[in-house]
Amino acid sequence: MNLNMNSMESLVAQIQGLSSNSSDITQLHNFLKQSEELLHSDFSRLLSSLAELDPSIHSLGFLYILEACISFPVAKEHVSELLVSVARFINSCSAEQIQLAPNKFISVCKKFKDHVFGLETPIRGVAPMLTAIRKLQSSPEQLTTLHADFLLLCLLAKCYKTGFSVLEDDIYEIDQPREFFLYCYYGGMVCIGQKQFRKALELLHNVVTAPMSTLNAIAVEAYKKYILVSLIHLGQFSTSFPKYTSSVAQRNLKNFSQPYLELSNSYGTGRISELETFVQANKEKFESDNNLGLVMQVVSSMYKRNIQRLTQTYLTLSLQDIANTVQLRGPKQAEMHVLQMIEDGEIYATINQKDGMVRFLEDPEQYKTCGMIEHIDSSIKRLMAVSKKLTSMDELMSCDPMYLGKVGRERQRFDFDDFDSVPQKFTI
Repeated sequence: MNLNMNSMESLVAQIQGLSSNSSDITQLHNFLKQSEELLHSDFSRLLSSLAELDPSIHSLGFLYILEACISFPVAKEHVSELLVSVARFINSCSAEQIQLAPNKFISVCKKFKDHVFGLETPIRGVAPMLTAIRKLQSSPEQLTTLHADFLLLCLLAKCYKTGFSVLEDDIYEIDQPREFFLYCYYGGMVCIGQKQFRKALELLHNVVTAPMSTLNAIAVEAYKKYILVSLIHLGQFSTSFPKYTSSVAQRNLKNFSQPYLELSNSYGTGRISELETFVQANKEKFESDNNLGLVMQVVSSMYKRNIQRLTQTYLTLSLQDIANTVQLRGPKQAEMHVLQMIEDGEIYATINQKDGMVRFLEDPEQYKTCGMIEHIDSSIKRLMAVSKKLTSMDELMSCDPMYLGKVGRERQRFDFDDFDSVPQKFTI
């Protein structure tokens, strides 16, 4: 169908006239679905039509036209202008209207991300993509298909703090398993960038232990980083998997991560020279995996672990003795490590600058300040909310006909007593 001036003007007029209330918008949505062929006919006419619409009022119509625009090949000199239009739309559009056509909105945002990558300016996409996530979500508990793209933008732009803000939400609703893998993997990397190793460990653990029928590359790379972050944060790594880990992961992950498991074994000896020799011998492998920086943090953490062990044995110790015991180059380097650990709250100590003596102290936290009580109280409330949520989800699952059908089919393979009886609230 050839696009003509009258037909496009008619479409714009419909959008302008049917964007005031919910019943009109429903009618407009049906009209737009029937105009798909018209929308994908002429790029130049589409761009001029956008200028006649207000993205905050005509969000649904604007979305359909913008999605058609962005689906055409765009000349490099026009990409920047198009990105400005998309960012303006994302910031000002109505969440209620764009949620009527979520796939269109997702398509626009993903094309926006691709163009940002093409210009090698990922920071331009961070703020608009965060806004897009919030407008697309039905609740903060929902994982959208844009989360992983947003976290990747944050990684490339080194906006770790912005990425971390999204990771603080508790996720309960997941549409696509692959999006969950990428969300946790990129999220773990964002946490590593923020030095939030506890949260990074949690997210990478989710990737490694998530249900999977076949091994995937995301899980393999996550397992490698999981080993390294475990050594940095915990000072050790256990090769045994939790019982809920898929059999595929348990059988295969170790085969793809041998250098990292050997690194863990070397770390366990506590001998820094042996660890450094191993890292040097496998430097190319770690570098090709883009994990060399994290491996060097593992080496650095061994110095910290060895210094922490000294606090369990000595009350005072000279910087020279610390340097000799931990295999540092001299008292100056030992002082730098001790000061950094004091600043990070990893040890409690004072340094006498006159005689170079370090005095190790007890943890000053008495757990009775107002701030600590508020922290404990908020943690308890959060755990109670999570427990309530899990109980509700368990009830819904136990009453789900598909779940009960699957259990029924598998029941013959097990003893009858292995299964709970059908909940009373479920009626067939």
